Amino acid sequence: MLYTWVGSVFIMIIKDITKPEIQLVNNILPLKKNNVVSIKINKTIEIVVVPNLGEVNSHQNNVGIILEEKKILRILSKRYKNVSITEINSEEDLEALVRRKPDLVFSGVKYFLFNDKNIWLNDYLEMFEIPYIASSKAALDNESDKNKAKKIMQKNNIRTADFFITNPGEYLNESSIPIKFPLFIKPVTGGDSRGVDKNSIVFNFESFTAKVLDIKINQNSPSLVETYLAGKEYSVGIFEDSIDGTLTAMPIEIIVKQNMDGHCILDFDVKKNDEESVIIVSDVAVSDKLSKLAKDSFKALGGKSLGRIDIKMNHLGEPHFIEANLMPGLRKGYFYRSCVLNLNMSYDDMIFSIANTGLSSH
Repeated sequence: MLYTWVGSVFIMIIKDITKPEIQLVNNILPLKKNNVVSIKINKTIEIVVVPNLGEVNSHQNNVGIILEEKKILRILSKRYKNVSITEINSEEDLEALVRRKPDLVFSGVKYFLFNDKNIWLNDYLEMFEIPYIASSKAALDNESDKNKAKKIMQKNNIRTADFFITNPGEYLNESSIPIKFPLFIKPVTGGDSRGVDKNSIVFNFESFTAKVLDIKINQNSPSLVETYLAGKEYSVGIFEDSIDGTLTAMPIEIIVKQNMDGHCILDFDVKKNDEESVIIVSDVAVSDKLSKLAKDSFKALGGKSLGRIDIKMNHLGEPHFIEANLMPGLRKGYFYRSCVLNLNMSYDDMIFSIANTGLSSH
């Protein structure tokens, strides 16, 4: 484009822009979808597991979350540069892990037993400022002892059923029992509804003494005895935002068929055989009540990152804290299903969210 004066008139002369001035390169390849290279985030994540000498996916007291480590490796490797699986067999292995100082340890291990002492993984990593997923030992202790968890709820004015702890022989007759029948009886410790069966609902002193004895013999645990709640059963998944601590609650309703006695009991066999079903909580008012109770419970227990709060209604439709799991299963359990139903989240997205929360926590 040129400018010039002709007499007293200023004229703009436009050059022929149709004439090519740049030589075209003939051998440029067309852009195809398969030629796009994703840019991975430069983070190192170690998926930490321990040996399981029993059956595949069998219960281990020191493991809170049974991981599908190869599947999680495949998922996280899509987004992060350096992802690996580390099996810890000795205290030296653990020391080597912290020397490598990964950006995140993704693990469901609660503790290691080395030289007759327990080393709690997340507390150990905290000492070296290495990010991890899930909660500290203190929070896990609060959650795993159902007696302690319910006392924490009472202290924080969070509704939970009246209860007491007992062993065989402590109560000699019906009049000595501190709360009225019907009652619900389960072990003080243990997850996955171990020790819960059709005999957990008791209506008289004879069935009370029988169930308390059964739990002592078969679960080696005192019994937690509470007022039976006859309403619907729920589970609420919790995600914590690592930046501002905001909690996202994801309520689901658990539907169990009536047993031969006409009761709906979420017992060990029902869970083991996947006989229950879950649905989203469509009633907004109910969902809000469940979400508030779950968030309050999570905070009171000292939960971090993720968790699950189990809730049951009484006959008046009032929600009550039942128990918590601050290391919820990540496979196809209630936590994953709460993510799917409430957030339309895939399994991959759930794993990414957990990892992202962990990476942002320090």
